[in-house]
Amino acid sequence: MIGFHGEYEATVDQKGRFLLPGGLKKQLPEGEGRFILSRGFEKCLTLYPIKSWEQIISKISQLNDFDPKVREFRRQFLGGATEVELDSAGRMLLPQTLKEFAGISKNIILAAALDRFEIWDAGKYKQLFEDFSPEAFSSLAAEVMAEKESK
Repeated sequence: MIGFHGEYEATVDQKGRFLLPGGLKKQLPEGEGRFILSRGFEKCLTLYPIKSWEQIISKISQLNDFDPKVREFRRQFLGGATEVELDSAGRMLLPQTLKEFAGISKNIILAAALDRFEIWDAGKYKQLFEDFSPEAFSSLAAEVMAEKESK
């Protein structure tokens, strides 16, 4: 299990590219330059290193094709998923349709999410934390972590 950490700022240029931050790049396996970029569950993008993506695809491929919920999940989850690579300058291109989905303009935040990174418009990411009180976070932590401990 890969355990990424941190939040990293980057700027998207006019062509839709951004430079992968050095602190994030240091956490990747040696020579890793291929990723899958997809829509997130919220209005963000999710950046999966290929090895993380392969593990998820393995799980998804085992789901029951005859279940309409599975088919809908696959459509929603896999739709828009795009392979992206770092160019020789260490930049990554954000496809226009995915940028539009996440409302990304110029400034972005790449936030670690265990085995992947979420890519947020910087303003929307900041708003997430402004809208979430310490009390709400404490309640959420107690609920989520208590559920994990009881299993």
